[in-house]
Amino acid sequence: MHALTAASDLSPSALSFLDCRFHTQRTLADAPNCVSELQTQCSELDRSLHELTRRLGASLAAYSSFSADIHGRFAHLTDSLTALSSTVLPDGGRSDGDGKGFREELATLAKEVARLETVRVYAETALKLDTLVGDIEDAVSFTMSKNMRKHFPSQNSQEMHLLAIKTLKTTEDILTSITKAHPQWKHLVAAVDHRVDRALATLRPQAIADHRALLTSLGWPPPLSALSSLNSDARTANHVLNPLLSMQADLKIRYSENFLALCNLQELQRQRKSRQLEGNDREVALRQPLWVIEELVNPLTLASQRHFSKWVDKPEFIFTLVYKITRDYVDSMDEMLQPLVDEAKLLGYSCREEWISAMVTSLATYMAKEIFPSYISQLDEESVTEIQSSARISWLHLIDLMIAFDKKIKSLVEHSGILISFDDDVILQKISSLSVFCDRPDWLDLWAEIELGDALDKLKLDIQDENNWRKKVEGAVLLSCSDDHKSPLVSNAFLRHLASIIDRCRSLPSVSLRTKFLRLVGVPIIRKFFDSILIRCQEAEGLTALTDDDAVMKVTISINAAHYFESVLKEWSEDVFFLEMGMDEDGKAELVSNANSYGEGLPGSSGCVIFDDDIKQLEEFRAEWVEKISLVIFRGFDAHSQDYVKNKRQWQKVEEGWTVSKALIEALDYLQSKMSVVEVGLNGRDFVGVWRSLAAGIDRLIFNGILISNVKFHSSGVERFGSDLDVLFGVFGAWCLRPEGFFPKASEGVKLLKMEENRVQECMAGGKRWLKENGFRHLSVTEAEKILKNRVFKR
Repeated sequence: MHALTAASDLSPSALSFLDCRFHTQRTLADAPNCVSELQTQCSELDRSLHELTRRLGASLAAYSSFSADIHGRFAHLTDSLTALSSTVLPDGGRSDGDGKGFREELATLAKEVARLETVRVYAETALKLDTLVGDIEDAVSFTMSKNMRKHFPSQNSQEMHLLAIKTLKTTEDILTSITKAHPQWKHLVAAVDHRVDRALATLRPQAIADHRALLTSLGWPPPLSALSSLNSDARTANHVLNPLLSMQADLKIRYSENFLALCNLQELQRQRKSRQLEGNDREVALRQPLWVIEELVNPLTLASQRHFSKWVDKPEFIFTLVYKITRDYVDSMDEMLQPLVDEAKLLGYSCREEWISAMVTSLATYMAKEIFPSYISQLDEESVTEIQSSARISWLHLIDLMIAFDKKIKSLVEHSGILISFDDDVILQKISSLSVFCDRPDWLDLWAEIELGDALDKLKLDIQDENNWRKKVEGAVLLSCSDDHKSPLVSNAFLRHLASIIDRCRSLPSVSLRTKFLRLVGVPIIRKFFDSILIRCQEAEGLTALTDDDAVMKVTISINAAHYFESVLKEWSEDVFFLEMGMDEDGKAELVSNANSYGEGLPGSSGCVIFDDDIKQLEEFRAEWVEKISLVIFRGFDAHSQDYVKNKRQWQKVEEGWTVSKALIEALDYLQSKMSVVEVGLNGRDFVGVWRSLAAGIDRLIFNGILISNVKFHSSGVERFGSDLDVLFGVFGAWCLRPEGFFPKASEGVKLLKMEENRVQECMAGGKRWLKENGFRHLSVTEAEKILKNRVFKR
């Protein structure tokens, strides 16, 4: 009988093993089974050791054979060099032909030496890679062996994981150097990649499975019923409820090591993909979600979705729960996990952002699979019955909830100091529930259709209410100018709905989606406004041809509405939000002019391609109807002044007792009454267009009808004609300082008539140069001569 070994002679690991297996008196009876089990394990280890020894011997033998072959080649090379040197004459005296042959032999020899060196490096590299890949495969086999994992502590399994990852990193460094220094060795790289990919296909799932098991042992995910309420302090609740923050020291060390191993494995995968995609779009490889955060989110998502299925018709509960989970644990991501990510040297990763992104992505995925299909089926059912109100209201309510949720999520992201601009489409898509529309443009079309229909239904009532056309917008002065647009309330109603659409559009996570949504909803609202004001103007014109004051006022109201609307669109278009849309459009394709009936594609003054066509259309509308108003007034003035214009004898005598011709008084009275109506009703800027256009028309009427119509002007007639023009200028003097400047031909014509006789002769002789030197810039020589020929001087 053998004596037992003293306890002091046993190693600590042996003592720990015995204490674990034989901790009570009863367990001693299990000693034979334990001995048998240990003998089986020793036999397996001996077989593994024998196999490793055999492989090592084979590798050494192969290397020895290769080394001997290389040694033989170098010996042969040395002999060749010796023979070559003996052929060289001491005095260098050899023919040109011999020298050329020597140089060719030397060049061939150099190539052979370089080839042999390349072969040597290739062989050594291949052997080293084979050894490394073998180590990786052995480590992976160890972690996958059920017997090994059963009888060895988890610490040893974790060490093998780390060893495999470290060896993978060394292998990847060698492959990276090969692709740079020896790109022709692509078959070697491909062969190694194939074996490494097979190992990774086993290693990653096992590493993730180990990580999940560890999370489960830690108590993750926490029960949803333990979540803090909306009014509680989330940070305080986290310290109590978050298993990641309540771990014991040994568990915390295990979790940290497991966390780092998974991060290192992901970084290794990223490096491999980056190398393999060299020369292609590598963003896919460089920006992948953080695996460790996904493993925290996935079990929470599964637990949450059991509740989600009950809340399809109450989506506000879904958004509330997701936001609570996201908010309650977001700070712990910064406090505990971010230092580990930094230690793993995963550049560009924020645990806070990754946590929020993973939670929002899980919500968006569930909505795309369950919520939206349910709502669309409701819309389809109601479209059959032609009753679409409730389903459309539910759809818009869902969009409202998504927008509100995204705003709160964005504030959580920005709380960490990350400022998100409109061009950060990648970040916005990761933290926006509206990202469901990125992959389903047909759903965006459906949303736009519902949104537009809702807006137009509400605007229909505003259009039909005449009070909205009579009452003006109070304080309708824009920041960019001080004009009083005198705009009716209906324009504000349209702008209010358009602003609401733009505000909802801002939440979409990409410039292209925002642009498309505005084109589908915003632009039709603007064109509905344009159609409304156009129809009112056409009705007014059709009833009275704008000869009635009420009809003119109706047109002025529409012009005011158009001007205010246009000014607001221009001011909005200067916002960065719209400028980025214009830049995105320019980057995609060159704009084509005359693309449609609205002149789509023509660049406008605003810099925003979304509203350019509509702004231009409103400008043309105002110009057209301002011209029509001035033309109607001019025709009335023309009709009332026919006697005055056609009476050619009146300029040969004096009309006693009158400072202005009686025949002109009625026309001036008509002019003042009509212009007062227009001035009261029309905004200041467009009113300027009316009186300037009218002044130009009256100037042409007087010039063509009187000054160059072969009328004989005596001195008394010239004086009378000048007085009439002064009165006419006085009417327009209410709107400008120098009204005669807007009657260039009439004012220069009367100036010619008032010249002395000797000056007339100078003018006739001086021609164009004399006219220019004396300030006559709007009359041609022919016109000046025609006027002066009608001047009669008494002898």
